[in-house]
Amino acid sequence: HPEAFGQHPNADIASQIQESKTLFDTLLTVLPQNTSATVEKEVENEVAKATSEMLKLMPHEINIEAVKKYMLIDTSPLSIVLLHETERYNTLLSNITITLNDLLKSIEGFVVMTVELDELFKCIYEGRLPYAWQQTYRSLKPLPAWFQDLRQRISFFKAWIENQRQPTVYWISAFSYPTAFLTAILQRTARKDQIGIDQLSWEFEVNQTEDKYLSNIDDGVYVTGLYLEGAGWDRKQGTLCEAKSMELVTIIPTLHFKPVDHKKKSARGFYLAPCYYSSSRVGPFIVAVELKTGSMPVEHWIKRATALLMNLDH
Repeated sequence: HPEAFGQHPNADIASQIQESKTLFDTLLTVLPQNTSATVEKEVENEVAKATSEMLKLMPHEINIEAVKKYMLIDTSPLSIVLLHETERYNTLLSNITITLNDLLKSIEGFVVMTVELDELFKCIYEGRLPYAWQQTYRSLKPLPAWFQDLRQRISFFKAWIENQRQPTVYWISAFSYPTAFLTAILQRTARKDQIGIDQLSWEFEVNQTEDKYLSNIDDGVYVTGLYLEGAGWDRKQGTLCEAKSMELVTIIPTLHFKPVDHKKKSARGFYLAPCYYSSSRVGPFIVAVELKTGSMPVEHWIKRATALLMNLDH
């Protein structure tokens, strides 16, 4: 009973989902691999079709020269972050394209099926994300969902460059290295106010206005793309609340990340929610976000292990 440990009943559901996933993954590894020639050909055709479809939908690499031209207009630390993200994603897109083309050639018999290509073949057939494609950023998504997410990430950065200005709202989940993005915001404020970056910390405000009515701001940035796990969100009150049954994660409204002087910072009545890159919560969290506790004390949300996630598993 999760309630005995201060957990929401949803915690039991999440645990059962994870156990089921582990069971099915284990079953896949012990299934017999010997199949008839007919079945093998069908599998090859299926993988070849999926591979060709991915190549057809593969985004073009981001124009590095366009980024460098944009950097002449935008001299803020954010433009450096944009350049680094562009370079990382272009490397990823290039690697994916090369390996997919090699796999097609291997299926057609033009090149030898290496151990790496054989693993890629299995991943595409089973819908798993290849480990080799996770060097830019880790993800728990299955391959189809991951590929769609990758396309959206590339679109976000391309729009930033094409619009020749900083976005009004930043999709923080698109960044492969979000810590660098947040540091750049602090650096921008430190330069503007002529103070040390170590004198700054974050203040957070949950936005009540629709994103389309927002405009660019000087004091920080608007951030979207965060999910609340271990709690619900009361939009009317702007506070944490109990999650609904079967609602394992909740989309949090757009947040205003505002750099402030340490002295001006106050955290009474707030829960400091750690923000992780994924639901595995591996490694240190990216940033701790202050959220109003609502009718419950801070300790309640600590027991619930309430946290923010940048990326989901599906």
